Amino acid sequence: MTSSSGARIVLDPFVTDLDGESARLRAAGPLVEVELPGGVPVWAVTRHAEARQLLTDKRMVKDINLWGAWQRGEIPADWPLIGLANPGRSMLTVDGEDHRRLRTLVAQALSPRRVELMRERVAELTAGLLDGLADRSADEVVDLKAEFAYPLPMYVISELMGLPEDGLPRLKVLFEKFFSTQTPPAEVLATLAELGGLMGQVVKARREEPGDDLTSALILASDGGDRLTDEEILNTLQLMMAAGHETTISLIVNAVVNLSTHPEQLARVRAGEVGWDAVVEETLRWSTPTSHVLIRFAAEDVPVGDAVIPAGDALIVSYAAIGRDEEAHGPTAGEFDVTRSPNRHISFGHGPHVCPGAALSRLEAGVALPALYERFPDLHLAVPGTELRNKPVLTQNDLQDLPVRLH
Repeated sequence: MTSSSGARIVLDPFVTDLDGESARLRAAGPLVEVELPGGVPVWAVTRHAEARQLLTDKRMVKDINLWGAWQRGEIPADWPLIGLANPGRSMLTVDGEDHRRLRTLVAQALSPRRVELMRERVAELTAGLLDGLADRSADEVVDLKAEFAYPLPMYVISELMGLPEDGLPRLKVLFEKFFSTQTPPAEVLATLAELGGLMGQVVKARREEPGDDLTSALILASDGGDRLTDEEILNTLQLMMAAGHETTISLIVNAVVNLSTHPEQLARVRAGEVGWDAVVEETLRWSTPTSHVLIRFAAEDVPVGDAVIPAGDALIVSYAAIGRDEEAHGPTAGEFDVTRSPNRHISFGHGPHVCPGAALSRLEAGVALPALYERFPDLHLAVPGTELRNKPVLTQNDLQDLPVRLH
């Protein structure tokens, strides 16, 4: 493998400087050889135009069996990122007609019309969480991620899927292990097995007592014309649970950090000069919730500018680098600017595999952020922004915590 810069960049598994690392990726060229945890070499696309090209190129496929390193046994079964690279058969890992079949039901459940019908419930859950923070004193430090940004999307996605609320604490622990680059090898397969078992319990319960939820719809489809297998149902549920809460958590957290560290931008929003939808879109671009998306495979040699992805090699999409691409967003791409227009980012993906939950994530953030600042207009960080630390999660731009004072 030879990148457009000729040098391999080792991605930091502890994510200690995502902005700096993303800048180095962009500077190295649109197609860069990188190393994932465990010494696994892959390509990364780091620029907007090239990412759009590759995300619609039918030669870049989701079938892990085309990955040369996988065929040669170089990727161990307990690799920390195996659950993201090979999560089983679902709409994330297939292409063509199979992808359309699996995606259709999820897309119907998350259509803009159906998502809009959820606005009242999202507002109700938001108000309840804010009520729980109302008695905090002016000098008390609150972890806004743990007490607001995390539970809101978890409640929303669990209700959408028909998951019991009493199972959410255990799911939190399991998904933290699922995403982390630091999960011990001995726990990787056990984590995947337990997640599969919990999803299986949900499917069993919904078979016995169907409801108006996504799980019941998938089960109904398995008995009808769409012909979903049990494996496809379980993997789709796990995928939706993982993607359905992590992205929105990071979106809300990052928006609060961005506004707190750019008070002049917050003032314009509070004055009504700029809408909250602009805050959401600029946060998605400038501090995208998803830093790297794993993984596609070249079915044949795929040229990208002056470089080539050889057949059998793997590709990740580095959205954290792409969001600040000056060729796409101009010379101010490195600045957070809620007045930016147009703001044509691709932080939810592009092409056939674009995130089907984008409308729901936007709705949740669009409800949560104005309600948060209306209730607590003096909200501010309890530590300097430079002291905030990312979790060791290579795929998510996710903070360890968000210490704030509400008053």
